[in-house]
Amino acid sequence: MSYATLQDLIDRFGADELVQLTDRAAVPTEAIDEVVVGRALDDARRLIDGYVGGRYRLPLAPVPDLVRRIACDLARYFLHSNKPTELVKDSYKEAVRLLEKVAAGTVTLQAAGLEAPASTHTGAAFIAGEAPLFGRRAHRGS
Repeated sequence: MSYATLQDLIDRFGADELVQLTDRAAVPTEAIDEVVVGRALDDARRLIDGYVGGRYRLPLAPVPDLVRRIACDLARYFLHSNKPTELVKDSYKEAVRLLEKVAAGTVTLQAAGLEAPASTHTGAAFIAGEAPLFGRRAHRGS
């Protein structure tokens, strides 16, 4: 399950840019190659899952808007595999910084988190064993 769709990429970056980035045919088709887009979106999902998987149940559902935006920026960067522009590089770096903050817990996603394991521990500590060899009571009257 991808965290963004082809339509999300078109809405953010425009169809013309996606045609330029994905139409890799020997004879250009002047169309978006959905297989290439799908691969970039899958790469973005795997990277996102790697960062947030320790804190949230995967796959994230429903997809938080922040994650959708991050997925778009990552996929765009992956589509620019040969020579990303400074804007694309900066967007990628910002997306990774946000993922690092999510992983650290300083940014919270509107998604289901991991449940804490049930504990039977009451907070009290008990020590069992033989009577002590040393101490006030052990040497009374000696």
